[in-house]
Amino acid sequence: MEVDIHGIRAFVIAAEELHFGRAGERLFVSQQALSKRIRRLEEALGTPMFERTTRTVELTAAGSRFLPLAVEALSAFDRAVAAIRVSDDPLRVDVYDERFTPLRILRAASDRDPRLRVELSMRQGLSVAIPALRRQEIDVAFGRVHDLPWPWPPELVRRLVHVEPLHAFIPEDHMLAGKSELRPADLCEWGISLPDPAGAAEWRGYLRRLADRLGVPLRFTAPAIGQRHLVEQFLREKRAVGLGEMSIDAAGSGLRRIPIVDPTPLHPWSVVWHRQNTRPMLQTLIRDLPAAVLPPPSDRRYWVPDVDYLPALS
Repeated sequence: MEVDIHGIRAFVIAAEELHFGRAGERLFVSQQALSKRIRRLEEALGTPMFERTTRTVELTAAGSRFLPLAVEALSAFDRAVAAIRVSDDPLRVDVYDERFTPLRILRAASDRDPRLRVELSMRQGLSVAIPALRRQEIDVAFGRVHDLPWPWPPELVRRLVHVEPLHAFIPEDHMLAGKSELRPADLCEWGISLPDPAGAAEWRGYLRRLADRLGVPLRFTAPAIGQRHLVEQFLREKRAVGLGEMSIDAAGSGLRRIPIVDPTPLHPWSVVWHRQNTRPMLQTLIRDLPAAVLPPPSDRRYWVPDVDYLPALS
């Protein structure tokens, strides 16, 4: 039996965590699958790597000797994979969905640098894109880096690039359509209705935090597939209020876009990439993207979840 790269990676992550459950979460595999990978590695090497009890996981003496060499081997393997990629291949970029800000950010970057060539994907959430980032199946993803279903992967880097206000979107015959702005009291009376975020745990977490902060009822409908489907869902809603990014163009759709004030909800967008991805075009894109900052928590005109002011560690 030969040692494989999956077994080495499983060993290194388990050695870092000293907890098979957390290690499995980082690798997006079950604890049972992780154990199998490590058991195959131990069988190939002919010695146990861990001492396991019902409460603790510790490295054996052999495991401690093997760990630095395994880390070095993984690093060399990842560099080798990166080295054989064709340098002029398009960057593989996940923009979440066509209706959100990342697509506009990417278009602006392409206008500034015509050399930028991209291959788009729309996985409908950073939570869904992160496994592909970790495997370096894609180069870049955009999203909110908090309220993920697991701790932040240490091999990924993130940077805040945009903060987008959310507005209300309602049919032109809605009872609130005559207002020039909406306040929490208006939303409390009518409630918020939005397409189900499905796998986008970070977007669902944002919406629940917003509803709790404003004391507004929140209801999810069927998931929206693209902007046209989103508009159709908003048009069917005759009571509750839809939410969307300020930059969504509602002209001619039958919807009214109305600012929300006191406070205005802001959605933070970050760019995320793998720290071992050394593609020159990736580094060019990251440098070219604008930096953004959140308003100070003391500015009551705006609302951002408290957790978004913290490092993305959990």
